[in-house]
Amino acid sequence: MHDHNSIYDNLAPAQRPAVHVLSSVDLAAIDGARDAMTIHVTLPPASPGTRPHRHSGPAFGYVVEGELLFELEGEAPRVVKAGETFWEPGGDVIHYQDANNLADESTTFVVTMLCVPGEPMLTLVSEQELSSRSARRVPASA
Repeated sequence: MHDHNSIYDNLAPAQRPAVHVLSSVDLAAIDGARDAMTIHVTLPPASPGTRPHRHSGPAFGYVVEGELLFELEGEAPRVVKAGETFWEPGGDVIHYQDANNLADESTTFVVTMLCVPGEPMLTLVSEQELSSRSARRVPASA
């Protein structure tokens, strides 16, 4: 891992930016060319977010404010709070939920996606496919 803070050694301590790595993922498994896209999303209170879908490539996200109910195929649903990150590998993995976990406040997040050129960034999953893959869904823990 690269030490981002050492690149500021030439600055006086009071002038150095504070840099904190929030998440790090090994992308060695990514094949071929990718387009990058960064989006800013605001979910109104109690918004269910996008229906189950998948992305053509991996996505890195950061919750700016609020709470995101986040669920990927093979993982239990979890709440990602402001200041926390989320990651999904894209490809065949279904992204079940990206809902606002708050009934009375908006939730805002930023996502950078590495997309396959010429393919949609997001593809909705049919009810038939959801049913056929239901065994891959992990229930929420109590």
